[in-house]
Amino acid sequence: MKAFVHESGELRFTDIQEPTVEKGEVIVSLKTAGVNRRDTMIPVRRGDAKEPLIVGSDGAGIVESIGEGVTGWSVGDEVIINPALRWYEESNAPAATFDILGMPDHGTFAEKICISAEQLEKKPAHLSWDEAATIALAGLTGYRALVTKGQIQEGQTVFIPGAGSGVATFLIQFAKKLGARVIVTSRSEEKRRQAIKIGADLAIDTNSDWPVQLKDECVDLVIDSIGRATFNRSLEVLKQGGRIVVFGATTEDTVDLNLREFFYGQYTLLGTTMGSREELRDMLSFITEHQIHPIIDSIIPLEQAEQAFDKLNKSIQFGKIVLQINE
Repeated sequence: MKAFVHESGELRFTDIQEPTVEKGEVIVSLKTAGVNRRDTMIPVRRGDAKEPLIVGSDGAGIVESIGEGVTGWSVGDEVIINPALRWYEESNAPAATFDILGMPDHGTFAEKICISAEQLEKKPAHLSWDEAATIALAGLTGYRALVTKGQIQEGQTVFIPGAGSGVATFLIQFAKKLGARVIVTSRSEEKRRQAIKIGADLAIDTNSDWPVQLKDECVDLVIDSIGRATFNRSLEVLKQGGRIVVFGATTEDTVDLNLREFFYGQYTLLGTTMGSREELRDMLSFITEHQIHPIIDSIIPLEQAEQAFDKLNKSIQFGKIVLQINE
């Protein structure tokens, strides 16, 4: 079968042996796959590893075959892949056995995937195949950051630096459905316009003076995925006693923190990544109830996956990038 793999330090589109189903597993014929920033980091993390690894965490498709002992699924079922492996119940942190699909396990950038039946969820009926491929990793990450960790409430204000990422576009839509006020930033005027279009109440220039721009706002919650470039700037606009949730660091991982200012501000700092199956199911129910549609930036053939990586690395996308696999 065709797949996009990392092997011997390189990413390439190639032929790879088809998977065989084992006890407790299913094979899904994938129609689409969602691209995440994590996928672009696989070459850095694996280095010159010689064995081929199928890249990709998100995917949607049709159950093709079922292994011994699998119940609840039938050939022909339309499903999405849950990339949060072996994290079932909502908890403060996952168990040590938790991994994210796509490293070290084979991922979704292939015509088929063999995976534990526990990692399947029913495809929401209101979503297209392109949309369905994008919701698990980014949607779950945003839902846990906003709801489980951030504890956003109706009438509160959430501040999201960086408006164009897939997670940010989910956060905007989720927060609005929960009755929150949403403020975002972007250097791009076009991204600011698009953020307003999908529900943001205010979109400011990243390069502007945030305390001046937000002097009349009361920011209850910051959700940050950028890291060093925005962390302390976010604290400047967070109300005393406010909460900041961090789920990524697309700039530098380390930040300088003035502890005295932090504890006098009575701030709460929370870290999160991905989420449990319980939270994924809650999120799927939420987007179905509110008929939320993911924001799709572009759809690219699987064999051109490196183009998708290039867009992510340049941060020129607004929303999710989808790989087309099988018609």
